[in-house]
Amino acid sequence: MIKRIWLVLSVLFILLGAGAQERTLLPRMKITRSTKIRKAVYQFAKAPENKKSILVEGSDIVVDFNNAELVGSTSSQQPDEFSGIGIVIMNSRNVTIRNLKVKGFKIALAGGNTTKLTLENCDLSYNYRPRLNSTGEKEDISDWMSYHHNEKDEWMRYGAAIYLQGCGQATIRNCKVTGGQNALMMSSCNNAMIYNNDFSFNSGIGIGMYRCSNNNILYNRAIFNVRGYSHGVYNRGQDSAGFLVYEQSDSNLFYKNNVTHGGDGFFLWAGQSTMDSGKGGCNDNRIIGNDFSYAPTNGIEVTFSRNMIAGNRIFECDNGIWGGYSFGSIISNNQFRNNRVGIAIEHGQENKIAYNIFSRDKEAIRLWADTGATGDWGYPKYRDTRSLDYRILSNSFNTNPVVFDLSNTENLRIFNNTISDAGKTYKNEPTMAGLDTLLHDGTEDETVMDSIGPIPVIANPNDPFKGAGTYAGRKNIMMTEWGPYDFRSPIIWNTNPTDSSGNMEFDIKGPKGAWTIRKIIGLKDLSARSGTIPGTLTARRDSSAGTDISLELEYKGSAITTPFGAAIPAGKPYVFSFSRFFQPVAWTISWFAMDTSVYNPLKTGDLFAPNVRVAPVKTEHSDRLDYGWWGGLKAERNYGQFITMASGEGTFKQGQYELSITWDDAIRVYVDNKLIVDEWVPSRYDFDTSPHKNIRLELGGTHQFRVEHLGIGDFAVLSFRIRKAGPGQGLGK
Repeated sequence: MIKRIWLVLSVLFILLGAGAQERTLLPRMKITRSTKIRKAVYQFAKAPENKKSILVEGSDIVVDFNNAELVGSTSSQQPDEFSGIGIVIMNSRNVTIRNLKVKGFKIALAGGNTTKLTLENCDLSYNYRPRLNSTGEKEDISDWMSYHHNEKDEWMRYGAAIYLQGCGQATIRNCKVTGGQNALMMSSCNNAMIYNNDFSFNSGIGIGMYRCSNNNILYNRAIFNVRGYSHGVYNRGQDSAGFLVYEQSDSNLFYKNNVTHGGDGFFLWAGQSTMDSGKGGCNDNRIIGNDFSYAPTNGIEVTFSRNMIAGNRIFECDNGIWGGYSFGSIISNNQFRNNRVGIAIEHGQENKIAYNIFSRDKEAIRLWADTGATGDWGYPKYRDTRSLDYRILSNSFNTNPVVFDLSNTENLRIFNNTISDAGKTYKNEPTMAGLDTLLHDGTEDETVMDSIGPIPVIANPNDPFKGAGTYAGRKNIMMTEWGPYDFRSPIIWNTNPTDSSGNMEFDIKGPKGAWTIRKIIGLKDLSARSGTIPGTLTARRDSSAGTDISLELEYKGSAITTPFGAAIPAGKPYVFSFSRFFQPVAWTISWFAMDTSVYNPLKTGDLFAPNVRVAPVKTEHSDRLDYGWWGGLKAERNYGQFITMASGEGTFKQGQYELSITWDDAIRVYVDNKLIVDEWVPSRYDFDTSPHKNIRLELGGTHQFRVEHLGIGDFAVLSFRIRKAGPGQGLGK
């Protein structure tokens, strides 16, 4: 009895002592030993920028954050204004971070030069994400991202929930990231175990890897990591992806992950060093048993590399697999359905395509080589880039208008396939050479799924595919200006954004509840003033109201989470809205030929040389400036370099406006003869993306605008839009 009392007292003493030792977080705090953090919301927004971070450093440390929440922003800031790093783990070994919540930072958690870092049960949602400029009607080129270089941590400019550099043998499990741009980004990180995580509904990348090898990525849910899509209007992806694998990342395993609705589902590129030298690649990765369906672009993109792709599901993508310059790869036991092209490979060699099922893809397999495509880049100088030496066997083709589209390809062995209800078996057959369709004795009849290699055993793996049918189809990708709609709050979705008839059609989606109209601008003849969710609404544009359209509804119903992460309890009113605004400006646009080897406006600052009179090569009038040029300006002939001069006038209701400007290569913008944008030095933007600026102005009455723009290289863009300042479509208040 006495022993039992002492045991109870001892346990009580330990528990009380542990509670008394809970630590309170402070800006710039350094943690060097195991500890438990007092549960609270810690607001670090007012801390100086270089003094916000919590630093963890040392060996054999366990930090239990006890579901404490670290907040780096104020309630008035928008996600593209978030800055700083919440938690930093540096120069450490065997560190565990658990039960942590971080939001409102550019990077929630950063790890560097740390071995055996474990992150578990952490929620790092609602950190940095940019405001997107593409709309339902038209893509904005500035939304494209570029991940081609990260030797100097260039990826950090895009922010991340988790950014790891040089962290070997990491374990990341049971973590969540939503409502950001990038979830997990890794550079020079090997031998990691990444499993049972949910990295979904972000506007960039789910998991990104750069020079990362021998990692295991299993049982993760990484759906709707996407941008650059408007259903039925454009499907661009803009280099978003569920999984991104770049630059000499070898021998990684991707097993049983749900990665649907990504810009690309899986995006692998060998890297710039391979492009220059012809050596290396992202080789020997095993991509097995995943779902990469409903990608606006490619379900799987694997280029300039050798890999295994087996047992995956790839439905309703542009290309199921895009495998440009792939060699020695195995594509086996996959299911393709309703893709534009099931498998598309240019300049591929010695690839095996076997035991796959193709159903209703417009083209099942397309293989080709472009004649004269070597150019002056490094890879084809060192590598044979012909399209040749394929084995295509034991596949099932069902209701494909074209089964094989083969051009400039040689030495194909195509045999033992079954074809049902095909429109055409071979297309471009005359350009093939060395086609063998005979079944030879002893030909490989094993399935690749019998030899996929070892799979790590995970205790209690999640089922990332549970409920996946709820989101089936690309139609469920609905991009707001802050990223993909996540189905956790009501939204008004315009289903006919390019219709010019004056009719507007809306789906009202979200958790179950009821809606009523609070405010209408620019619409008439509404089909209803209230209803339930899900529901529909139609209306007509009111031409007498100009080009300003706004529809504001109030919701009451289930508990919801807003696009910015706020929890709204059941029954509490929530206001959500749709808006569209177009401000016409009467523009006169003239284009002039330019040759920077003779006279360079970038160096002089003046558009034309002194005492030289230049006539425009093209002139037009428009109510908007929205141009993109690939390969120069096309007038009476093609101009590789050119000057754009545009002047215009517009009349405004008094209010706050935002000038949204995308350009490439140089631009100056004047409002009422005042210079407000001076971007005359293209080298300031050394990444492979087009720059963008938003300028807020108070406008009222009639105003004059002038734009001077230079197109210098193979690509140029000029987009000048005026929008009302404030929340956009799909956002609640």
